[in-house]
Amino acid sequence: MTAPQTINTTPTDAQAAFPPFDPTYFASQLFWLAISFVALYFILSRFILPRIGGAIEERRDRIADDLDAAANMRDQANETVRAYEKSLADARARAQSVAAAAKAEADAEIAEAVREADARLDAQQTESEARIREARDAALKEVRSIAAGATAAIADRLAGLDVAASEAEAAVDAVRKG
Repeated sequence: MTAPQTINTTPTDAQAAFPPFDPTYFASQLFWLAISFVALYFILSRFILPRIGGAIEERRDRIADDLDAAANMRDQANETVRAYEKSLADARARAQSVAAAAKAEADAEIAEAVREADARLDAQQTESEARIREARDAALKEVRSIAAGATAAIADRLAGLDVAASEAEAAVDAVRKG
């Protein structure tokens, strides 16, 4: 095994201080700092900052244009919605008027059908009443002739009288009138 080596920790003149912190170099460091600052300021103010400012201004303009375009699109969308709502209201009004016209037409057709049915029923009723009258008159004539025959038969049976049919009919007519 070998003995460990020892490191010399005593500073020499070359290793005395870190050069930026060495006071002998402060003046030259401040001089170059001022020159570097002025050069950097000149480069930034003449070349870089105008480009950055132009980009910021261009971006601001683009954002303003985009906001204007968005506002125009919103206005167009609102106008489209208003036009749609108006056309929808017009369509509803037309539908209601068509429905009302169809209802009125149907009501008119129904009223005409009812009038026709009433006319048919009136005609049938008049015809039926005429037939009933004819049947009643025929029945009354038959009753008259039956009553006259019955009167002649009763007079023959009860009184033994031979009554002519015309005399029996006259007797039935007298009783009926009176």
